[in-house]
Amino acid sequence: MDIRVNVDGIAPFVDENTKKSLVEKAVAANKSLYEKTGKGNDFLGWVSLPLSVSESDISEIESVSQNLREISDVVIVTGIGGSYLGAKAVIESLSSSFEAYTDNGNPKIIFAGHHLDEDYLSEMLDFIENKRVSCIVISKSGTTTEPAVAFRIIKRHIEQKYGKEGAKERIVAITDHSRGALRKLSEQEGYRTFVIPDDVGGRFSVLTPVGLLPISVAGVDIRILLKGATDMERATQIDVPEDENICLQYAVARNLLYNSGKKIEILANFNPKLHYLTEWWKQLFGESEGKEGKGIFPAGTDFTSDLHSMGQYIQEGERILFETVVSVEKPREERLIPEDAENLDQLNFLSGKRISEVNRMAELGTMLAHVDGGVPNIRIEIPELSAYVIGQLIYFFEKSCGISGYVLGVNPFDQPGVEAYKKNMFALLGKAGYESEGEKLKARING
Repeated sequence: MDIRVNVDGIAPFVDENTKKSLVEKAVAANKSLYEKTGKGNDFLGWVSLPLSVSESDISEIESVSQNLREISDVVIVTGIGGSYLGAKAVIESLSSSFEAYTDNGNPKIIFAGHHLDEDYLSEMLDFIENKRVSCIVISKSGTTTEPAVAFRIIKRHIEQKYGKEGAKERIVAITDHSRGALRKLSEQEGYRTFVIPDDVGGRFSVLTPVGLLPISVAGVDIRILLKGATDMERATQIDVPEDENICLQYAVARNLLYNSGKKIEILANFNPKLHYLTEWWKQLFGESEGKEGKGIFPAGTDFTSDLHSMGQYIQEGERILFETVVSVEKPREERLIPEDAENLDQLNFLSGKRISEVNRMAELGTMLAHVDGGVPNIRIEIPELSAYVIGQLIYFFEKSCGISGYVLGVNPFDQPGVEAYKKNMFALLGKAGYESEGEKLKARING
């Protein structure tokens, strides 16, 4: 595989005597994923998803994507959590850092419905006022508050600009195959639709139309992305020896560290294009493992930037952390550091070196410093940022998460705790049926 997992940096911190039993649990967990014998087994459609995507599925996504690209300057992706983070992660990792300021022939992909900020939505409407706009709305139920509020606003804007008939061409819904408010609306209005599979949860849905359609609209070749995921699926199946299965290696390493008292995992990168991959990873592992009073807390850092802010705590704070670094071997471009005759910054010793070489030495120096400071280090080494490698990485994290959750002993595929804030919010807003609870909450707030 192109991706490698290096766990040498955890050796001083773990009890090797417990490793064998965890490996056995991880092997059994991987088997449970395929045989659907573990908790949450009705949400395991993602396990064999890459190999099951058909040519007709891909062609339909590409066809709708091409139409949206032809008629749009801006495509708004409306969704929250897994309904936007995966697409955002892939698009950001494969796009120019200055995509927002350049015209590369692709529509600008912007996101809405992932929070409730009024200024953001108002500024979005100002931004799209004189642009050709379309919308991909993603929701299994159609009633999740954040995307439903945003979609109401976007739908009205599109209908006012293009009329009801024009909106049919410009709104695409990704939703349940037969139920829910968005499915009903789509049938009433005549929107084109794609289905969110019943057996795939939101945070595992990147390789379904939920992620593939926005990613394709952004100009990424989804066939290559899926090829990477497919190759990773093959490389991590139950017949692959445990010492060759990198998902087992990562899942075992992080559980060894958790059992040794390391409760927080920091996913670190030295490439800003990976910021949203970290955000997607945080949801994937946080929602999957954080339950029943258990779970590693997932955090993220962008280095070297955060070495000048969080670096002090990581180096010398409470020793409850471990670090997983996504290390990119080869940048896309080459840029050398020039020599300066005055050398006032005293950096001529770097003259002629590639910036990536300096970045790599910062990465290696950080790893060594953190290990010396009591922070175990796992390295996930990838050769480059390409659609193929990112496809591998997406499936690698999904499979590792499923295995790790089962090793931990929880159901990695539900999220019961997410509903608590929603019930309080509905009660405070006066939704029918929540009146009594609303009065109690208001009394608590008002003292």
